[in-house]
Amino acid sequence: MKDIKALCDQVRQTAYEIHVYHGHGHLEKVYENALVHRLRKAGLDVKQQYPLKVQDEDGTLIGDYLADLLVEDVLVVELKTAKALALEHEAQVLGYLKSARLEHGLLINFGSPKFEMRKFVWTEEKDEINRREHKGHKVIG
Repeated sequence: MKDIKALCDQVRQTAYEIHVYHGHGHLEKVYENALVHRLRKAGLDVKQQYPLKVQDEDGTLIGDYLADLLVEDVLVVELKTAKALALEHEAQVLGYLKSARLEHGLLINFGSPKFEMRKFVWTEEKDEINRREHKGHKVIG
């Protein structure tokens, strides 16, 4: 497996090339299929509509969700065909990463004339900081 930065770069470049070639306006499934096709053609392991288990804080299985793509078993890729990426799209990816206990995710939007992609990293350390801030404790540093 490649390092995560190189993997993200490869997915980003491939998605950008798809955006340039196909433009915006297709259904999400068209972009998903194109990205799967091109990444597999490049030799990457890509799972499409892959069920990831959602766990509670103690590890209890509480459900699952279907990741648009799981690349090399380490990178969740969520695709959108929206006018613009919104905060709820970001929250969705972060929630998926946290619940599935994966660190890296990409959010890619093919619905806008301008290519949009955001990278996310979830760690337990960041989650602990967020929990303390939400309980009213101010974190400095």
